[in-house]
Amino acid sequence: MTSTAVQQDTVQDQVTVEDQVTVVVSGPEVHFSAPLLGLEHLTRFVLEQVEEDSPLFSLRSVEDAGVSLLLLAPEAVFEDYAPSMDAVSRAAVGLPAGDQGLLLTVVNAAGAESLEQATVNLLAPILINPNSGTAAQIVLTGSAYPLRQPLSA
Repeated sequence: MTSTAVQQDTVQDQVTVEDQVTVVVSGPEVHFSAPLLGLEHLTRFVLEQVEEDSPLFSLRSVEDAGVSLLLLAPEAVFEDYAPSMDAVSRAAVGLPAGDQGLLLTVVNAAGAESLEQATVNLLAPILINPNSGTAAQIVLTGSAYPLRQPLSA
């Protein structure tokens, strides 16, 4: 898989965790124009590819060191997954007409014994403008895409 770089400022924030350990968070910063569902109090995240050529990404909060999400480039696993982003969705992240941006889906591994047992939220992907780092979670209303699609069948 070819990685899509987010061309945005790199964050170099020091985050102090509850046990007073200081962690340096670095990587391209992603700003959510509309908050993530369930994380309405957070808007600044760092997006990093887990490994080179991997379809997995880590989305870590700059504002709360305890918040991190695992994201997936869905085309690597779900070949037929191709939701179209309407003008409103593209405008939410500042994408011009015809530019699809970077589309990632949230992986839910809670309760799974392995990544293969995890599910992926295909109903509400995250759309990122790779030029500005602006992002939004887009709920595909009226879509047949599932909220909990098994990662492996």
